[in-house]
Amino acid sequence: MIQIQNIDHVVFRVTDLERAARFYTDVLGAQFEQFQEHVPLYQLRVGTSLIDLVPVAEKPAGHNVDHVCFRVSPWDEKAILAHLFGHGILAEVGNRYGADGAGPSIYLEDPEGNRLELKGPSTSPPVNAPG
Repeated sequence: MIQIQNIDHVVFRVTDLERAARFYTDVLGAQFEQFQEHVPLYQLRVGTSLIDLVPVAEKPAGHNVDHVCFRVSPWDEKAILAHLFGHGILAEVGNRYGADGAGPSIYLEDPEGNRLELKGPSTSPPVNAPG
């Protein structure tokens, strides 16, 4: 059984990165966390979670949210994968940066095609820890 603890991060696709970043920082009070140039990905901290902004050339039709990430505890990658595969769900394993820093991730899709990320414990600290 998978036990979701909370939302780690949400990823939005945006056509105007600067305007979107200003909205989240100036209007909603998010704090700049980091820019990951290789993705590219602009990360903002809101409490213990992150809002990730990914620039796109044009507004996607019907899929403005790239994915939602859920923190899972306890983390047992093999058991989680076996559980998913037992339900006929294909998954992709990776190591990504989240609200608590970099760590293991499992990507999958829900029945409607929404991309989800299950996030394990951090193996390195966040760039700007809350507090």
